[in-house]
Amino acid sequence: MSEETGIGTAKDAADHELILAFGRLQGAANRLEYILGRALEAECGISHLVFEVLLILGRAGAPGLSMRAIAQEQVLTTGGATRLVDRMETAGLVTRADSPDDRRGKLVRLTALGEETAVRAARVHLENIRRHFVEPLPAADRERFAEDLRILSHAARDVLPRLP
Repeated sequence: MSEETGIGTAKDAADHELILAFGRLQGAANRLEYILGRALEAECGISHLVFEVLLILGRAGAPGLSMRAIAQEQVLTTGGATRLVDRMETAGLVTRADSPDDRRGKLVRLTALGEETAVRAARVHLENIRRHFVEPLPAADRERFAEDLRILSHAARDVLPRLP
């Protein structure tokens, strides 16, 4: 058994408080992703990943974003981002435009349908977030929990390598 970790068996590992805590976080995230993602698909006809890209593009505004920026935001390869944007373009949610800064580059931006879809999906998503993510928590802990998640998200983001 390691004196430092207190782990000498698989049972010790499975019962370690930090491993349990992270497993619960991951399990909750996976279950919530499933519940909220299925609701977006059923009620809006889009995946959660498509919704997230619509939000990223909505936040970026009129100039749009490069494929690299979209990939970086979603922790996708540029090829994966390109395939996703291709499907979104076929669905009429986004369009590509020439980049004013790079004559070879393209920027992705929302179409009117993409904007409408983002708003409709956000309304559905917000209600499901309230029901499945916020309401189960004690009211006194909700604000601190949201701040703790922001801290964890930014700390993890800062450790990830940036795409070239």
